[in-house]
Amino acid sequence: MSTARKQAMEAPPMPEEDSPSPVMKPVPRITIHAFCELPETGSTIQRAGEDRRLAKAHLTVHMGGIKAAVEQYQQNGTPNLILVETKRGGAELFSDLAALAEVCDAGTKVVVVGHLNDVSVYREMIRQGVNEYLVTPLQPMQIVEAVSRLYADPDAPPIGRSIAFMGAKGGTGSSTIAHNVGWCISTRMQEDVIITDLDLPFGTAGLDFNQDPAQGIADALTTPERLDDVLLDRLLVKCSDHLSLFAAPAVLDREFDMDGEACESVLEIVRSTVPCVVIDLPHVWSGWTKKLLLAADDIVITATPDLASLRNTKNIIDLARQLRANDAIPHVVINQVGVPKRPEIPVKDFAQAIGVEPTLVLPFNPALFGTAANNGQMVEELDPKGKTTEGFRFLAKQLCGRQAEPAKPAGSSIFPFLKRLTRKG
Repeated sequence: MSTARKQAMEAPPMPEEDSPSPVMKPVPRITIHAFCELPETGSTIQRAGEDRRLAKAHLTVHMGGIKAAVEQYQQNGTPNLILVETKRGGAELFSDLAALAEVCDAGTKVVVVGHLNDVSVYREMIRQGVNEYLVTPLQPMQIVEAVSRLYADPDAPPIGRSIAFMGAKGGTGSSTIAHNVGWCISTRMQEDVIITDLDLPFGTAGLDFNQDPAQGIADALTTPERLDDVLLDRLLVKCSDHLSLFAAPAVLDREFDMDGEACESVLEIVRSTVPCVVIDLPHVWSGWTKKLLLAADDIVITATPDLASLRNTKNIIDLARQLRANDAIPHVVINQVGVPKRPEIPVKDFAQAIGVEPTLVLPFNPALFGTAANNGQMVEELDPKGKTTEGFRFLAKQLCGRQAEPAKPAGSSIFPFLKRLTRKG
């Protein structure tokens, strides 16, 4: 075995089961100071601060608990949010909180991390103006959710789940899978879906749905400040009762220099209008693609069973593990398995190398996919009872947090490695 193959196929053990990433609005640009009594609490809060939803917030962690916080703010202004840990209870606890209240500026929010699981203590804290009370031991997502709730606009609409699809390399079929899964979510689960095609010069969403829109996502990205619900409705192409398309222009008469901030702004508006947004990312690695990929609620990587795909898939998963510690591990789809006369890495070895069991394994089926592409149809429209369609439905349910029974493995089944109701991640 070559050195490159050996390096690519070294991976950590398979992770445990995980649930879909929670959908929460990102926290705005605020300053957060934490004052802890135990090192493990400080470590948990620090990990929470690395979460993508707190990316705009500035978090610092100190030791010393409430006493240290009071000393700090006797001479300095208070931040937007203070997290304080205390092991005290009863009169001592509320005496400490009263001292903290005396040095807090108007508008500062306070979250108390305590060691007493007592409803009466919680109620008294809320009565005295504490914004939230959390009980140890803590998980990072408890901190993230608490902070997100404090700064969520109660009048703002909920945001939809964002699912980013990306190929491990060019030609893996990531866009085709993204479009078919989006179709399944809209038709089978009756959820409103918007598919956004961000491959502006070469996108295929318009072709796959047999649409030729005069306007699309490029118009929104050039002037994101003008995008509102009215303009968005004009730019979208309605493909069915529950599916709309934000198509790419797919022309070469101009260059497209993508702006990460513009992409983020446009997708935020799109997510406020539907429960599910499918983000079809091109296979390029730049600041904006990395940002959108890592900011998505769920990631789907499409790979083919070869060494380049294996290496790139492992790199993306490793990056996600590092920068999305509180999120589900990306889903992996291995596509085009069984191409005649093509040497392939066995799916079992591929899974072991990347440390993630594939959510879906699709056999090579050029007739089905070629006919669908040429007709501008989805696979389900051509073969509603086929195993490939069943696979897309399974993946759609996994991404939406619905329970899905995998098909029984038999012969050329597309589910030979799915042995659970929910994906390992």
